[in-house]
Amino acid sequence: MIWREIFIFIAAFAAFASAIAAYLAGFHGEAPLKDILSNAFAAVIGLYVGRWLERRLRRSNS
Repeated sequence: MIWREIFIFIAAFAAFASAIAAYLAGFHGEAPLKDILSNAFAAVIGLYVGRWLERRLRRSNS
């Protein structure tokens, strides 16, 4: 179970980081590593908060 969560974290972080890098390079002409990593980390935290809320709401409705 913990390995599944680690895999989800790594896959989500990589997906968000590549999308942010592509956006920054395409629209702004530069992609600073600090911006990519901080935004990807914030997106993954948001993803996990959303998953946590979904689980809490699912349990409360039962």
